[in-house]
Amino acid sequence: MNRVELTGRITKDPEIRYTSNGLSNLRFVVAVDRPIQRDTNGNRQADFISCVAFGQQADFMSRYIRKGYMIAVEGRIQTGQYQDQNNQVRYTTDVVVERVENLQPRDPNQMAQNYQQPQQNQYQQNPYQGYNNPTYGQAPQAPIYQQPQASKEEVPQTFNVDVADDDLPF
Repeated sequence: MNRVELTGRITKDPEIRYTSNGLSNLRFVVAVDRPIQRDTNGNRQADFISCVAFGQQADFMSRYIRKGYMIAVEGRIQTGQYQDQNNQVRYTTDVVVERVENLQPRDPNQMAQNYQQPQQNQYQQNPYQGYNNPTYGQAPQAPIYQQPQASKEEVPQTFNVDVADDDLPF
């Protein structure tokens, strides 16, 4: 059985290419962290795995995947060989992508530009959960109350209420 599953970050923006008969293909490298190993400075180590995608997978990646995005790749290992300009035989090992999934959360700033929340909902909803969320683990922000604009005919109302600590139910 020849099966590969990888989860890592793409190392550069993908560039799609087309064969002479119009088939789209995309070569990219995925940096996969090693689970335990660290170098002498305490930094995590990674393996850089060469991958190639064709057809719909290549088209998807060229549109929606960018450098640094976390992706999941399923596929198979394929080896090959070719002769370089000096007539030396070079060997290649690639993961041929059968399925790719974008694991990068959406940018909350971009979502805010494309979507207006309803007025009655004053609480800012977290668009995604998970450890990649920059706001993960932070306390939710209190809603900011804005007074409605009064028309010229309306007179603003003020309330002077004196509340003692004994009056509060909590």
